[in-house]
Amino acid sequence: MTPQVSQVPSFSVISGAQVHQVLDGAEDEVVSTVEAAYRLHGEARTVNPDSYFLRFPDRPSSRIIALPASVGGDVDVHGIKWISSFPENVATGLPRASAVLVLNDAANGYPFACLESSIISAARTAASAALAADRISRARGTRPTRVGFFGTGLIARYLHTYLAATGFAFDAVGVHDLSAEHAEGFTGYLRRAAGDGVEVTVYDKPEDLIRSSDLVVFATVAGEPHVSDPGWFTHNPLVLHVSLRDLAPEVILTAWNAVDDIDHCLKAGTSPHLAEQLTGSREFLAGTLYDVLTGAITPPADRPVVFSPFGLGVLDLAVAKYVYDRVRDTGELHTVPGFFHELKRYG
Repeated sequence: MTPQVSQVPSFSVISGAQVHQVLDGAEDEVVSTVEAAYRLHGEARTVNPDSYFLRFPDRPSSRIIALPASVGGDVDVHGIKWISSFPENVATGLPRASAVLVLNDAANGYPFACLESSIISAARTAASAALAADRISRARGTRPTRVGFFGTGLIARYLHTYLAATGFAFDAVGVHDLSAEHAEGFTGYLRRAAGDGVEVTVYDKPEDLIRSSDLVVFATVAGEPHVSDPGWFTHNPLVLHVSLRDLAPEVILTAWNAVDDIDHCLKAGTSPHLAEQLTGSREFLAGTLYDVLTGAITPPADRPVVFSPFGLGVLDLAVAKYVYDRVRDTGELHTVPGFFHELKRYG
């Protein structure tokens, strides 16, 4: 019996310009997409293996990371993000990170799209943090009105955009960066984006930034902790610890801590991982963002609250599939004719 021949799979390439066109102004939908992916992950309807790090002996600050994943539910897709981080790029005028993402058909495994993914990665990172900030602040019964940004790159800009889209209105914005030039550039962006009614202050000292903020955003490229005094956090701020390695274990251990995935977050020298190594346990963790979303845990108002998101590949896939569907629905997919060639088993 001759097996039925399936339709030849198509393969599409979606550019960064197309990704930006879909995501710009769609922050609410992206946050909802990320929340749905977190809920699928919490319900064990995803597969999210460990990330794989390609490192270079002659460039210890640089790396390229592979994040394979699979998402069930309505997303129903497999795939992988391949993202590089070369901090030296910034000095030459290039962004630090660049990325592509491949989507695979859940039924036959064939890749069907390759998307520029640095924008997707920034959007899912910002949406994750904004979602956490929104739900945690609601649970605490207080909405932050003073935000401080520790680090002023692309991720910080996306975080500000997504916080605003999630309903945060700040009376004051603080900025701290090791580079005065970068701090000045981000300050200019903030004044354009937030308007004249918002006070923007550049802080030379990290302590001053933290003490003046009830929402602290870490978006740096730090490889090891550089904030070690728990006394800076006695006003009980909400901390979005997006860059994962800024806080010393002493700060982590005095805070109420949530992560997006415990096993993923507590490895590779992250601040929570260092806290685990110091104490020999994970008792300092209250739980995950999924636990916050479902009401299983409630963040307190009388302690610092730290959310440390590892950044799961399932989020990238969910946002990438959202982009793919929107581009397909507009009829603007750029397919590569004949991309798959050897499709007959015996020629």
